[in-house]
Amino acid sequence: MRGLTETSKAGLLRRGRTARAGWLVLGLMLVAIGIVGIFVPLLPTTSLMVLAMPCFARSSPRLEAWLLDHPRFGPGVRAWRAEGAVPRHAKIAACIGMAAGFGLFWLHVRPGALLTCAGAGFMLFWAVWIVRRPEPGVSQ
Repeated sequence: MRGLTETSKAGLLRRGRTARAGWLVLGLMLVAIGIVGIFVPLLPTTSLMVLAMPCFARSSPRLEAWLLDHPRFGPGVRAWRAEGAVPRHAKIAACIGMAAGFGLFWLHVRPGALLTCAGAGFMLFWAVWIVRRPEPGVSQ
């Protein structure tokens, strides 16, 4: 019986290490793609950093603290974590980016009416969702 208990604990430790490593790899990939997003239009940098936060919370407190204290990404990530808030400039940039992305899609793909309406509806849904998010420090 004792051997089985020790084996179970060892298995949990291994799975725990494996899970932490998986979360760490996923978080690092999201940060890397987010850094690419600094230079590539329409790739949402801050959103990817926000997605990396729970990965680092489950794998590396040091990287979580680095992201929260980062001078560029930290304020947006902290606002999202504390209040689910999106700064006004980010809302404007997101809506402009979605409109530009939809316009480029429409110009280059020339989709039919159904796909155009579906794409527009999808973008409109998320634009409304983003605009309705509270702004940091503003109580509702």
